[in-house]
Amino acid sequence: MENIYKLAFIAVMATAATSCCSNSETDESAEKPVPATVKPDWAESAVIYEVNWRQATEDGKLTTFTERNLPKLKELGVDILWFMPINPISELNRKGELGSYYASQNYTALNPEMGTIDDFKAMVDSAHKMGMKVIVDWVANHTGCDNVWVAEHPDWYAYNPDSTHVQDWGWTDTYKLNYDNTELRKAMIDAMKFWVTECNIDGFRCDVAFMVPMDFWLEARKQLTAIKPLFFLAEAANKELCDGAFDMVYNWPMGYLFEEIYKGNKSPKLIDSLTVALRDSFAVDAYQMNHITNHDRNSWDGTEFERLGDGVKAFAALCYIAPGMPLIYTGQEYGYDHRFEFFKKDAPAPYNEEWFNFYKGLNALKHSHKALNAGINGGDWKVYTTSAPDAVFACSRTLDDDTIFYVANLSGKEVEFTIDDAPEFTNFIGGIRLTLKAWEYQIKAKP
Repeated sequence: MENIYKLAFIAVMATAATSCCSNSETDESAEKPVPATVKPDWAESAVIYEVNWRQATEDGKLTTFTERNLPKLKELGVDILWFMPINPISELNRKGELGSYYASQNYTALNPEMGTIDDFKAMVDSAHKMGMKVIVDWVANHTGCDNVWVAEHPDWYAYNPDSTHVQDWGWTDTYKLNYDNTELRKAMIDAMKFWVTECNIDGFRCDVAFMVPMDFWLEARKQLTAIKPLFFLAEAANKELCDGAFDMVYNWPMGYLFEEIYKGNKSPKLIDSLTVALRDSFAVDAYQMNHITNHDRNSWDGTEFERLGDGVKAFAALCYIAPGMPLIYTGQEYGYDHRFEFFKKDAPAPYNEEWFNFYKGLNALKHSHKALNAGINGGDWKVYTTSAPDAVFACSRTLDDDTIFYVANLSGKEVEFTIDDAPEFTNFIGGIRLTLKAWEYQIKAKP
């Protein structure tokens, strides 16, 4: 799917280019419209963590994860646990040894690799007691080739003119569903309700959400949030998905821009242009999920270290400063420079104190400063003029008396520069010349 997301990057950057000279500060006189979705009150200050459950522990079991990983994630300071798909994986046309998480055999059963459904319920309960929420990855566009629906409800599937099943994007282990069928829609929503009512989950990350009709998502959101407040994340960068259905989308464009900056192909100035373009084009209070890695990028495109090199910490920190919600992927908190196997069991990341404390510190910063909240209750975004605009990027978020300031040398060479209009508390004023080493960054909080 990377080509789609790169196209999204190109399209959004084209819009951003027209905004490169715009004022990035919010117009305080403008009336803010009513948000398109009503988010749970725990979402705006949250850090989300993607759980690759198969690779998170030595045995891949929920009981082990609950006992060993949950306390460390609590210490790390994450708030939302997004579990990659938890359903049994189809055997027909299975890829590799264990198959793809995204080829479901049964929407209302738990993958036996993980343990039992009682183990899952116990994990959710333990996470809740620690103050964390749990959302699950939901694959509504397609099923595995031997999903229970294939034999029971063949009319719920899409077919080619030659009567073969549609298999999107060469996903040979899946069959596409047909959302023209109203019974399918009802069954899909009922399956989603199962995990909310039976296991008390707190939301869904919806795979390739842009490939499923918008009116389905609107109805699913309506029915599911009638049960309890839920959080909806779309695997997409499409702005229309935030018009009443989803709370957050992937900030794919920013992730690709980071890589272009690291390669020297783009200027850091475009970070502001892109941020403003996203803010102005999306529904008010739509969240962007800021990230430098996830399961797709890690397994197929390379680790964050392969793609961002010595810039990893500077770009990761910016994911916390920029408007939106930061994502941490399994192993990222330990600086694990390893591509996880996708279709078979792999070894979990070894503990690394330096990286754990790095992300723990960023999480604490976000939780202690409301200026870093996502959405309309977060701080205003401002970018500062530097004497080295093609290397140095400086920005802040401000809410009332709370200001967080970030400056980074996003280049491979040491740079000496000035910041003309930096906030007084930074002591970067009066034409003081500053020096930052290659990829060095600083964050300052107003006392």
